[in-house]
Amino acid sequence: MIRIRQAVIVEGKYDQIRLSSLLDTVILTTEGFGVFKDKEKQKLLRRLAYERGLVVLTDSDSAGFVIRSFLNGIVEPQYITNVYIPDVFGKEKRKTTPSKEGKLGVEGMRTEQLLEAFRKAGVTAETGDAPHERREVTKTDLYEDGLSGGQDSARKRRRLLRALDFPERMSANAMLKLINTCMTYAEYKAAVRAIPEEEET
Repeated sequence: MIRIRQAVIVEGKYDQIRLSSLLDTVILTTEGFGVFKDKEKQKLLRRLAYERGLVVLTDSDSAGFVIRSFLNGIVEPQYITNVYIPDVFGKEKRKTTPSKEGKLGVEGMRTEQLLEAFRKAGVTAETGDAPHERREVTKTDLYEDGLSGGQDSARKRRRLLRALDFPERMSANAMLKLINTCMTYAEYKAAVRAIPEEEET
């Protein structure tokens, strides 16, 4: 698995699953054209782009280029790296028929094709401190801080997400990955201590 600094945005959950086996970083989805109207996600993408850089990886069909063009329009170009997969004709194993244009998407690419696409775009493994040298927030931390596994965990998690300006619909696992991308352990603990106590309206 390759650890990269940049966050990655792909079109759908199967692309996300495919890349999760190759890359150690935050991988988000556009949910197809859903990102066009999702102001919360757009805000999160801009934040990740400014803090870590954003890699855009869409399918090589026309819909993929429409999504890519939109993403390149909402984030300043110096914060974006565009990664392009080659045109490969075929059908993904899970599908009964090929896509409209007959091209394989991100999920259908071979590992070497994906790694080569990242290499060509200049996205390389992160150097510097190894992950174990930095105290990361763990699932145990979330549990001990009342953010998972408890009766009121979901509500408390939503209050924290709102305070951090993260999308409120995130799962505990997605939140954990994002926290470790954007914050130090000390910053996380300070944010937990400052969670607003007021109830949802």
